[in-house]
Amino acid sequence: MAEPSGAFSNEYYARYQRIKQAGKPSGRVNPERLKQNALSAPAGWIEQPKDFDWLEKNIPCQAACPAGTDIPGYLDAVAHGRYDEAYLINLRDNVFPAVLGRVCTRPCEPACRHGWEGLGEPVAICFSKRSAADFLARSEPVVLAKMFPDSGRRVAVIGAGAAGLAAARELALLGHAVTVFEQYDEPGGMMVQGIPEFRLPRALVRREIDQVVRTGVQIRCGVSVGRDVAMDELVAQHDAVIVAAGVMQPEKPSLPGVDLAGVDTGLPFLRRANRGEAVTVGRRVVVIGGGFTAVDCARMARRLGAEEVRMVYRRTEKEMYITPGEVEEMLHEGIQFQTQAMPVAILGDAAGRVTGVRFARTEPEAPEADGRRGFRAVEGSAFELEADTVLMATGQRRDDGWLGAAGYAPVPGRHVTAHGKVFIAGDFLGGAGSLIEAVASGKACARVVDQRLSGTVRVKELGLVEAAESTGRTRAMDAIPRQPMPVLAEAARTRTAEVETGYGDEAARTEASRCYLCHYKFEIDNDLCIYCDRCLKVKPVEGCIVKVKNLIHDAEGRITGYVPSTGSKDYNMLYIDQSQCIRCGACRDVCPVECISLQKVSRKSVCIG
Repeated sequence: MAEPSGAFSNEYYARYQRIKQAGKPSGRVNPERLKQNALSAPAGWIEQPKDFDWLEKNIPCQAACPAGTDIPGYLDAVAHGRYDEAYLINLRDNVFPAVLGRVCTRPCEPACRHGWEGLGEPVAICFSKRSAADFLARSEPVVLAKMFPDSGRRVAVIGAGAAGLAAARELALLGHAVTVFEQYDEPGGMMVQGIPEFRLPRALVRREIDQVVRTGVQIRCGVSVGRDVAMDELVAQHDAVIVAAGVMQPEKPSLPGVDLAGVDTGLPFLRRANRGEAVTVGRRVVVIGGGFTAVDCARMARRLGAEEVRMVYRRTEKEMYITPGEVEEMLHEGIQFQTQAMPVAILGDAAGRVTGVRFARTEPEAPEADGRRGFRAVEGSAFELEADTVLMATGQRRDDGWLGAAGYAPVPGRHVTAHGKVFIAGDFLGGAGSLIEAVASGKACARVVDQRLSGTVRVKELGLVEAAESTGRTRAMDAIPRQPMPVLAEAARTRTAEVETGYGDEAARTEASRCYLCHYKFEIDNDLCIYCDRCLKVKPVEGCIVKVKNLIHDAEGRITGYVPSTGSKDYNMLYIDQSQCIRCGACRDVCPVECISLQKVSRKSVCIG
């Protein structure tokens, strides 16, 4: 403990001497003061409402990730070159690190504190996940250990996409025997059928699917439920059946001319192209839609030889549901992009071949059911685009005719059905979504199934508080700019060459070091504080340490705010505002009485059964 020096008042110095002489027994907890602490306990496992509230508010990236990935944990590991550790964190939480490091929709990044107003751009969380996979030291598969011994229970999973495979792996780790039934000749779902190889190399997909298989999962490809095996038969032969068949039926809008030769739907077009089949497109291609499939169709058509590719979307770019950066790459590849236009007719010649598309310009109206704004046609705004090929990428829907019994139908918003042995996961439950949402849904469904099979909750979410010495962060790290992702030159872009080439080691570490490490918590023990204000003098952010009259709590003990002190008479405590703290530790370094503690707080899935 550093001896106090400088301009200490007699009052502060006397308080310091009393504390020093009396000491503070290790582990002593003042129950009254504990109410003012951010968490319910200073160390160990925690599970009170205030604890989960802290985790959600103070680690916004993890809260925004549907799979609950420990993002600051793996960014910290990448920043220090511990790539194997970073990969393992991702493997545990989101099943497909190398895949999602390339094609995740990145809901975590808009939530990143580094992207808040005045703080620069968000950390490249997704690219950092990819770096963990790119620099993985081991070449052999990485397989997680089982959480429980074999249960003797058998589970069938229908569909080997992201949701089905995630559910299968979780159930295998929980000790159940799992067989996945896939109608196509290769597992992977949209990872191999929809996403082009120039965005997602197939060797990486196959490696991470192999890691799922090595947990004990059996995958049977070329088996169509409803054609090769009846749903009723699967239900009879297994203790549980998960339907994770995705939404593979293309939505084809009712437009004049939609059945003309040269009009195709997006997903079947991509499936054929991704399989390497001979796919021809005309000189002029018009793609209708604004999602993943539309952008992939446009970029694929360009690689298949189309001289002129136009993508037309009825909403604005803001409403597009795609991976960040895709529009920029699409434009870089010479694809024209137009928003706020909707098709009203497909035009053709006497021979029944498509010749163009008639569009109407659109304007926004009231929000639709999904929260996005609706767009309606503007009267008298029609215009036409010439086309030899039209690709309708306007969405997919669930095909559930093969399910048979009414009791197998999904209960909206839940993983269960009216039948006690049948469960639903992924897009088949909630409609077309992202891969990370599918993984999260598969894992959540596996927990529901496990509880039904075991009769109890065997895995629980808890917080863990651990003492820490330092974060290693400095104020200078806040000024590091986001590292750009290297890409292939346009001339080198083919149907299979990956466009984004990945960070080098130095760039990967530099980018990850930008993370605020929000899972670390600095906290002032006001029982020990002598109010010397040294921490206030070195604080790097104006509001990170504040003089407080009192804290505001809700009925369940969560800290919801504070009342600032207005002067010496109501200056009752010092408070570290975690939303402003940059985790540099400057306050702790100058404290003469060591009243500022540092802990690492993590959310963990813990086996309790």
